[in-house]
Amino acid sequence: MSVTTDRSRPPAATREASSLPPTVPPVTRRPGRRSGRRIAAGVLIVIATVVVFWQVDLRQHADEAFLSTARPIAAGKSITDSDLTVVRVANTSGLALIAASSRSEVVGRTAAAPIPQGVLLTTAQVGPAAWPPSGQAVIALAVKPGRAPADLAAGATVVVLVVPSNAGQNTAAGNGAAKNTDGTRRAVATVVSVSTEADQVGTRLVTLLLAADSAETVASASGDASLVQIGAPR
Repeated sequence: MSVTTDRSRPPAATREASSLPPTVPPVTRRPGRRSGRRIAAGVLIVIATVVVFWQVDLRQHADEAFLSTARPIAAGKSITDSDLTVVRVANTSGLALIAASSRSEVVGRTAAAPIPQGVLLTTAQVGPAAWPPSGQAVIALAVKPGRAPADLAAGATVVVLVVPSNAGQNTAAGNGAAKNTDGTRRAVATVVSVSTEADQVGTRLVTLLLAADSAETVASASGDASLVQIGAPR
């Protein structure tokens, strides 16, 4: 018995495979593009949040009222109501400023150190007088015209030079040689105050803060004092 095969028809497996839809290759995405966008968006959100909180905090503190000095207050002086004024600032630095609501508690207390005009009061500036600081002293010098800068003001750092009246005179040594007897005194000090009024010859009274031992040396020296203003140390 012979079996006749129809060679014109493809096998059944081939027919089934040809009836399936063609296979679509997977789409390859560039790595990192979407993740980079997400990171950038996250950074922008963080920055926007910080800016919003900063603006809110600034607005909350912009209207705070604090005490300031309406005039200079000397160390140890009792603070009066007329010495104070009220200013509105944003205390973003966290200083121990005294609120305007505490004005009645400040009046009658003493200044612990010299307080210039227009300075915001802090708790450290109000209390028992602590002036001059330990190891330092305050002296007053009469300074003649031309021996100090014309615009010298409180807070300036100066070199004090006291030249004896007999400076430059020479005395004869045993062998006849000249010997300089200049005994100029020198000290570094801080200007506390400068008198606004001068005497008939233009001499001004300058109050200085300096080391206690230097103060004794300068105060006991005889001669004219000169003040040389120098830059404050940084």
